[in-house]
Amino acid sequence: MGKLTLPLLDSHLYPQVWQQQTFTTPQALLMAMLMAEDTPDADAFTQQLLANDVYQDWINSTVFGRYLHRNFTAFYRQTEDSFNTDMPALFRRELMRHAQYLPLEQVLFFAGAMPKSVRQTKLLTTTVNPATAVMNAQKINEKTALSHATVIINQIIVSGREVLGFPIRHNKRTSERTRNEVLILDFRELRLVDEDNVIVKKRSNIEATILLRSYELR
Repeated sequence: MGKLTLPLLDSHLYPQVWQQQTFTTPQALLMAMLMAEDTPDADAFTQQLLANDVYQDWINSTVFGRYLHRNFTAFYRQTEDSFNTDMPALFRRELMRHAQYLPLEQVLFFAGAMPKSVRQTKLLTTTVNPATAVMNAQKINEKTALSHATVIINQIIVSGREVLGFPIRHNKRTSERTRNEVLILDFRELRLVDEDNVIVKKRSNIEATILLRSYELR
């Protein structure tokens, strides 16, 4: 039996109204959030997601919750425990049995420099919440402890039909609910197609330049 493909969330979620403006694409909304004076409210966007029937289909069709995500990433990162040498591969194979194809044209976000290991491991935790990406970028900026820093936000568009992944179901009673994450489990190619410098307004006494990178995921 072939794997199912998730419905395209963005076609049901957008246009999206934010600060009395209407945005027809997630890329346009992300840019507006970057240019705003205040860090956008990730929880407010999460409420929009949770009210969306397609997003409910996403998270209710998955067996993959935050607890499983934490354990999977912990296993995958360990290198010294010889007893568990085979666990990451075994765990991944089991998850791949339940993974689904992500829909063409779906936009995902990731804050920070793209890890070099992603193309080898084919693993990447992303979000469908642009406010979460901006918030995470702000946290990265604050950790640099510099008055002026460059941080990176990546917008990733699914351009191939065999990108496998999981929407991650979060506990609604914790701060994790604003993450709205999607774990990418397998793909053929991750290609950088564009990057722009975005000068954002001063936030939290730190002025930052955002490097906005656009990728295609096949």
